[in-house]
Amino acid sequence: MKFPHYKKRLEESAEFKQFKKKHKKSYLCAGFFILDYEQGKNSVQIDYLLPNKKIATFNLDEGVKMNISEKPVEKPLAEISQEAIMDLDKLKLIVEDEMKNHVVTEKIKKIIAILHIIDNRLVWNLQCIMDGLGILLVHINDADSSLLKFEKHSIMEFVKKA
Repeated sequence: MKFPHYKKRLEESAEFKQFKKKHKKSYLCAGFFILDYEQGKNSVQIDYLLPNKKIATFNLDEGVKMNISEKPVEKPLAEISQEAIMDLDKLKLIVEDEMKNHVVTEKIKKIIAILHIIDNRLVWNLQCIMDGLGILLVHINDADSSLLKFEKHSIMEFVKKA
């Protein structure tokens, strides 16, 4: 599935139309996806930045549910003005292909994918949770599917030591 499908589904909803009437100057700033390959249950969220720097989050898992953050963001996210072209299913294939180049043999259990603007490019920022406590941090350019970043870590690196 591609991001424009979810965006269109949101834009056609009554909840979003009512939101846009009230917040005309808001803009699309991020897409957030959880791709769960173990349980087969995925989650979709689309974020809009309001003029007061708060984020309106639209969860599309069961209908359309909106939530507006209580606190403004410190650094506003850039507007996503171009159409995303990459298929969500392709993300895993790109990562798995690069895993072979780095001799990473664990399997991907879950991908947390954030679509947003980084350095004036539309980028898929991925955190891939692996079996065996591995995590991959990957950035993929949406325009040409090129790999911008590939880092392997252990979840233990992120656990604070007491």
